[in-house]
Amino acid sequence: MQVRMADLPGIGKKISFITAEESMIVLIIHHTGKREMYFFSDVDNDEADFSINLTANETRELGAQLLGAVYQPVDSDKMKLLKSQIVTEWVKLDESSVFVGKTIENSEIRKRTGVSIVGIFRDEDVIASPEVTEVLQEGDTLMAIGKQEAIANFEKLCEGKAIG
Repeated sequence: MQVRMADLPGIGKKISFITAEESMIVLIIHHTGKREMYFFSDVDNDEADFSINLTANETRELGAQLLGAVYQPVDSDKMKLLKSQIVTEWVKLDESSVFVGKTIENSEIRKRTGVSIVGIFRDEDVIASPEVTEVLQEGDTLMAIGKQEAIANFEKLCEGKAIG
């Protein structure tokens, strides 16, 4: 990003931000404290696509938000690592599963496998974010999230197999 600053005699300062995509944001700061922000989809346009007026406090708040004062996005490398380790899987509950007829809480799925149940597909119904008091039924398809090894163990228990 290129940043250009220029004096506007009798008015104040002009700060131009030119992005890598050749769009531009211009901030005019008046001596009176008034601030105007102009948005240009193309740096070569003479007229702004739109503009807004901001108070000094609004400008500071906008700057703080742009700096990440409230929300910091996850680093893309960390997100790739997370995505490579966490799996979401739909698993059908077999009649011989130890989970059939038990609540999510009583089945201790998370404690036993490290997997969390985030949804249940039952007949034609979808139960999003089920309560721990939800009773699991034969034929339920459970949406589970966890690490790959935990999901593999969970699948075995849902099929009625023992895990070692």
